[in-house]
Amino acid sequence: MLGWSLVFLIVAIVAGILGFSGVAGAAAGIAKILFFVFVVLLIISLISNAVRGKSPKP
Repeated sequence: MLGWSLVFLIVAIVAGILGFSGVAGAAAGIAKILFFVFVVLLIISLISNAVRGKSPKP
């Protein structure tokens, strides 16, 4: 999911450079949403592993 967030961020940057402000805004919005979903899922995963007593594998 973090990979998709980076893809949409790159699309937003390229679209912004080329002057496609609508596409850039949409891609940036999608990238932001995906990033925050990734962070929330990461925190939930870390908390659930801590409750179970397992340490995350490197």
